[in-house]
Amino acid sequence: MNSPRLLNRFSLLILLLLSSLPATAAEKTEALELTLPPTFYAVPGVEINIYFDNIVLTETPEKYQFEVSCKLGKTEQNRWTLTPSASDAGEHPLAVKVTDANGKMLGKAKTTLHVSAANAGSERNTVCRLLIIGDSLTNATTYSNEIARLLSAPGNPDWQMLGTHKPKSAAEGVAHEGYGGWTWQRFVSQYEPEPDGTNRKRSSPFVYLGEDGKPALDLPRYFKKECNGKTPDFVIIMLGINDCFSAKQDAIDEKIDGMFTQADILIKALQAAAPHAEIGICLTTPGNSRQEAFYANYKDRYSRWGWKKIQHRLVQRQIEKFTDREKQNLFIIPTELNLDIVDGYPVNNGVHPNKVGYDQIGASIYSWLKYRLEN
Repeated sequence: MNSPRLLNRFSLLILLLLSSLPATAAEKTEALELTLPPTFYAVPGVEINIYFDNIVLTETPEKYQFEVSCKLGKTEQNRWTLTPSASDAGEHPLAVKVTDANGKMLGKAKTTLHVSAANAGSERNTVCRLLIIGDSLTNATTYSNEIARLLSAPGNPDWQMLGTHKPKSAAEGVAHEGYGGWTWQRFVSQYEPEPDGTNRKRSSPFVYLGEDGKPALDLPRYFKKECNGKTPDFVIIMLGINDCFSAKQDAIDEKIDGMFTQADILIKALQAAAPHAEIGICLTTPGNSRQEAFYANYKDRYSRWGWKKIQHRLVQRQIEKFTDREKQNLFIIPTELNLDIVDGYPVNNGVHPNKVGYDQIGASIYSWLKYRLEN
């Protein structure tokens, strides 16, 4: 028979071994990192959503329960959804609570839904000029076409899109500065003395040779030369994927820091050349929900979970950096909320949506524009 002293020592050993084991996913509540922007936007007649997988950091969102408190909209299995009516115009608090299967609280966050009037901006007596800057998601031109379609509906001012890039897929009047593979840094400094027409071997539309023969960022020259001297009322920037996609998992913040250094340079130049322009920073969109889509594009180099961890952290950092900067004409556009990462993506592409997803991005940007057109 074992002595009590031996049993006590054995029990202590078992406890020490158990305490050294990794915590379960349910215990690591902070790992969910429930993240919402301070405000998101909607317009009567245009569907807006919060997809739950897009606001938490987990590979298994289906294991959790999401409870949304808001007097508008309805909660479905994978999202909260709303198509506002005219009577919904105004601001509405919204809170999200996440629990496990046993009802244990794992996270909560809140935001404000701003529903603009359907005719916001209709009394504007000047043309509303937009400049859209981005990477391959902008180069696809689909979300820009959707913005143009929505702005062309009754209740909106006359509009004009500035930009030198007008792909064959562009609808009438649609233009932008969106190029596949581009980053904040490329827009700041890329100069190609012998361009060949491809996205990679071209100069930034904002970089010119100076009198000293050296390339330099020159937004005033861009607006004078390419925009007939007109400056934008709104600048919409959707960049970040190419800046951070290859970040090492133990150096994500370092990669984001480098991106922000370049972002500050471009934003400062835009503010100096177009001091009245309101600049909307699009929160980086989540990728396809399917790992096989990432494998189709990148084989074993990059995974869906790896990108989700980078993208989620990037959104958190973007919110931290650009919140409460409205007095500097800097705003957040929450494009990461309203994107269906299942039906809004093809089965074989990791980060490029299909038309459904692109149209949802366009709806998010349009809703923000209507919010700003109220003022």
